[in-house]
Amino acid sequence: MKKIALFALALLVVVQVNAQSRKERKLLFGSSYNYEILMLGVGQDGTKVFKVYAYAKKVDDAIVQAKKNAVAACIFRGLPGANGAAPTPAICPDPNTEENNLDYFTSFFATGGRYLQYINLTTDGVPSGQDRLKVKGGYKVGISVQVLYDKLRKDLEAAGIARGLSSGF
Repeated sequence: MKKIALFALALLVVVQVNAQSRKERKLLFGSSYNYEILMLGVGQDGTKVFKVYAYAKKVDDAIVQAKKNAVAACIFRGLPGANGAAPTPAICPDPNTEENNLDYFTSFFATGGRYLQYINLTTDGVPSGQDRLKVKGGYKVGISVQVLYDKLRKDLEAAGIARGLSSGF
């Protein structure tokens, strides 16, 4: 009898852990911070060239999300260094920037929003191969993108969102 009770308890723990794991994966899949960056090299002055990945249920939605992720990475997270490019710090390193300026960023990242004016070049045709992977619940899509980093920084400073580089510590 003790073995059955012990087995039932162990089974209950395994089911609970598995359910929690599924919830975490679902939250990760739907998270606005779920993106990967791969630096492709050094861009022209004032630009950053990298590949960004996004997840969505449809390929077209993932392409749109990848463009948003590219600009969001420059603003909130920064870019890693690789392939001859030095690491780039986030324009707004304060973790509360998005919450404190929610109205600004909601309209900025809205469909057809201002974030698109900072995307110079993309490979947003229908991706194939390793740039379009079918995953559980949708697709993982990667596009190469060139972001007008200096222009983005200048405009965020003018809007009072980011601190200027010339401002004191």
